[in-house]
Amino acid sequence: MEKTSKIYIAGHRGLVGSAIVETLKAKGYDNLVFRTHKELDLKDTEAVATFFTKEKPEYVFLAAAKVGGIVANNTYRADFIYENLMIQNNVIHQSYVHGVKKLMFLGSTCIYPKLAPQPMPENSLLTDTLEYTNEPYAIAKIAGIKMCESYNIQYGTNFLSVMPTNLYGYNDNFDLEKSHVLPALIRKMHLAKLYAAGDTDAVMEDLGVTAFAKAEKILHQYGITKSSVEIWGSGAPKREFLWSRDMAEACVFLLENRNFKDVAEGLSEIRNTHINIGTGEDTSIKSLALLIKNTVGYTGELTFNTSKPDGTMRKLTDVSKLHSLGWKHKVSLEEGVDKLYTWYLAQ
Repeated sequence: MEKTSKIYIAGHRGLVGSAIVETLKAKGYDNLVFRTHKELDLKDTEAVATFFTKEKPEYVFLAAAKVGGIVANNTYRADFIYENLMIQNNVIHQSYVHGVKKLMFLGSTCIYPKLAPQPMPENSLLTDTLEYTNEPYAIAKIAGIKMCESYNIQYGTNFLSVMPTNLYGYNDNFDLEKSHVLPALIRKMHLAKLYAAGDTDAVMEDLGVTAFAKAEKILHQYGITKSSVEIWGSGAPKREFLWSRDMAEACVFLLENRNFKDVAEGLSEIRNTHINIGTGEDTSIKSLALLIKNTVGYTGELTFNTSKPDGTMRKLTDVSKLHSLGWKHKVSLEEGVDKLYTWYLAQ
């Protein structure tokens, strides 16, 4: 991949895509192509075909996806499977049709079974039942992996799949309903701190409302009171978290140095050619909450609502394949949480 190669980043405004854009720029790549959702709806087959015909990208990072936490995944099940399948099908197929040299498809470690061995190796894919709460999203991502593998086998394309663990970082989604656990906890505790301090103006500004009665209603809806913050589940599940810029560096490293033939070589049945991207370290949701509480400076109580689902009890990636290729993460969870809260305050 040359510094002047034309590279299309699908989903460049999101947590994943924006980190990839910044990493590519930092490494000297200067021929980057992207479109906003308003400019190009990736669910529109004809529009995607027209875009590829016009732009003719040489390399593609497929980071565009509909994403969310447990609540969003469980509530909008049809949206998650439909939108992600359409995005993947259109971008991957048009990459084949227009002779893209190399594509990287970004999935998620939710592809692995609920009771997968821990840490989760790549070959545990499709060995057992998925976690119910995010099953539609996981099936869409598994389909993306299989689509890349199948196009490589049938058409000789060079499409790679990577499965990042839970990501967090700049440009994260802090929506109280639809965000992932880490940014959601940061915002909830920040709001709780303001609420307890009686800083009504700051609370209203953060929530984007002009009446405090409405702000208070929103706070209570999401389990935020003057003395406590509610967290779904028992706090016992353990999760792995990776700083988004670390993930982006791994993606660029792999696209520069890895080809499909490398991961398929010697296999009689070509499957599980995807690569996990993570830290290989995990922490409980309770420990994460306490870390965020300390970082934010929130002094109230944390209450765990055990009537709500925990989801999978442990999700830790086996990153031995990635480590064997010469890449390891740099940013610790403590440093990353501090970076993200500082960024959030500046927005």
